[in-house]
Amino acid sequence: MDIFVYRPGADRVEEDFTVAQLPQLLQDESLTIWVDMENPTDEDDRVLLDVFKFHPLSVEDCRADRHHPKVEEFPEYLYFILHGVTANTDSVQFNTIELDGFLGRNFVVTYHHDLFRSINNVKQTVRSSPISCQRGPAYLLYQILDQLVDFYMPVLDDFDERLVELEDEIFSLKTPDNTILERIQQLKRSILRLRRNSGKQLNILYRISHGEFKLIPADMMPFFRDIHDHLTRIADLSESYRDLIGGALDSYLSVVSNRTNDIMKVLTIFSAIMLPLTFIAGVYVMNFENMPELKREYGYFIVVAIMLLVAIGMLIFFRRKGWIGGKQDERRKDEG
Repeated sequence: MDIFVYRPGADRVEEDFTVAQLPQLLQDESLTIWVDMENPTDEDDRVLLDVFKFHPLSVEDCRADRHHPKVEEFPEYLYFILHGVTANTDSVQFNTIELDGFLGRNFVVTYHHDLFRSINNVKQTVRSSPISCQRGPAYLLYQILDQLVDFYMPVLDDFDERLVELEDEIFSLKTPDNTILERIQQLKRSILRLRRNSGKQLNILYRISHGEFKLIPADMMPFFRDIHDHLTRIADLSESYRDLIGGALDSYLSVVSNRTNDIMKVLTIFSAIMLPLTFIAGVYVMNFENMPELKREYGYFIVVAIMLLVAIGMLIFFRRKGWIGGKQDERRKDEG
């Protein structure tokens, strides 16, 4: 548990306080107090109940993990649940981490079971300068939530890079590859989950930034509206990435279909060429005595020559039609 205290007019934020000092500190409403609980224990939970006098149901929600985002107003404080994200470098998935928090007249309490880079960044800022605490607890909460939302962007950038890689692999594909299809589906699920996650939190930030709660001063609302705007942009980008991954899936299926069509075309042309040759060969294996060509000295070579001429003639015909080589290949090069 880290406890930070800012006294009005001070040039720095004090820390290294103990839990026993908290009741006395909370009685002074001129102070700005930030209590951060990382990997809290049962004793820390007792602090929420006995020192801060939070509602037992709120503390129970803190203990549980993976609740939906929400905000609740109590007479003396505001309770909220929001989620941060971290990219997973080993896969297209990302991790969701829960942040529970309380905002009071002179305090902010953050409660989390996982490491939050956003909170660590604000701690460094608080230790180097008291600016984040000078404007009160609401501004300190803005700093924390602003950092939390900003860390959504690296996850979106990671999605963008993976989409580009997938598109390159799709258009260089020679044979169907089920691993690419699996990656497309995984990325699609991740983007949909990010869209749902950001969408649920938009309503929370909208309520905070539009004067619904008395603990958010009017002069602080523009800051929270700025966070809401950032999250709106993230939700819009998630929606566009969903469309892009749908396009990538269509491209994959189209490329696979084109490759299959090319194979079928080669097989069809081969069959079409062999059909007249088979017919000619079939004529001369019939058991008739009165076949003049059978008595000729060079009959065999004449028939073979006819077969070659038929095959070459059909290839020339197919090429002029653009079914093989020629105009079709040139068209593909131009499109490439």
